[in-house]
Amino acid sequence: MTEVRRPPAMRDVAHLAGVSHQTVSRVVNDHPNVRSETRERVLAAMRKLDYQPNAAARTLATNRSQTIGLVTFDTTLFGPSFMVHAIERAAREAGFFVSIASARELDVASVREAIRRLREQSVEGIVTLAPVAAAWTALGQVPLDVPIVAVGIDGDSHPEVPMVAVDNAAGAALATRHLIELGHPTVYHVAGPADWPEAREREAGWRAALEDAGRPVPAPLPGDWSAQSGHAAGLRLAADPSVTAVFCGNDQMAIGMLRALHEAGRTVPRDVSVVGFDDVPEAPYLQPPLTTVRQDFAELGRDSLNLLVTQISTGVRRTGQHRSAPSLVVRHSTKALAQ
Repeated sequence: MTEVRRPPAMRDVAHLAGVSHQTVSRVVNDHPNVRSETRERVLAAMRKLDYQPNAAARTLATNRSQTIGLVTFDTTLFGPSFMVHAIERAAREAGFFVSIASARELDVASVREAIRRLREQSVEGIVTLAPVAAAWTALGQVPLDVPIVAVGIDGDSHPEVPMVAVDNAAGAALATRHLIELGHPTVYHVAGPADWPEAREREAGWRAALEDAGRPVPAPLPGDWSAQSGHAAGLRLAADPSVTAVFCGNDQMAIGMLRALHEAGRTVPRDVSVVGFDDVPEAPYLQPPLTTVRQDFAELGRDSLNLLVTQISTGVRRTGQHRSAPSLVVRHSTKALAQ
């Protein structure tokens, strides 16, 4: 039988480094009152023994958990899942751990329960990625002394909750104006779910661009962010020969749209130009490569984490909306309308 060795303790580090237990504690807790050569000797002993500080003990000693909470939900959607990665990376670079609580449903009770679980873990602040209107009720009930940031949801109903998001309306307007400038008489739109503020903002940007250009505004087609819903909308639009341009609320729906148009014998972009939103990694490799609106998820992750850390360090909740500008990536799924 192989004997199981106990993990090294702080006293073992102190013995190897030739210092007191209190000195090791000061190094572990990054106390400034330790000479540099002593600090290096303690760190070398920690590495040699593979000593892992006890996070619970450190929290008790410093009243700091160095952990932020992240409320998310079960999804395979590119945007939310990539945001989790972006926030985790930004937190790691800032020296924070991340504890994730998934909301079972996108409703008030589930988001409230996820926030409660994170607060029980003594997180220093909370970022929420529950991007639906119902989440605001739960966020509005979080005490003002708890640092919190909402990502990707409209903050008009609860301005006391800081929000970080891409400017969805501006991105949709970029896509729509691009198609108008290519000579298309109007642009059809496949919208995301009505209870997602992002979907409503993108629809609003599309509508405003058409109205500003004096173009007809067709009724938007409903979607649910999935390629399947984009495919269903595409089959409907493909039956109308007057349709020459479509803006889809995300790239997954645009992928379904491309497939439906191909099945109906309508060539993209010769017969119909298509634009998506998000710039998923697969977009340049579709047939044809997809013109889309790019949002910088890494920037959103950094912005949300920086806003949260500022609240943690100052003890003041910084309210307001912080929006990043999207950009249009033109590829081969759009072209000028043949006259």
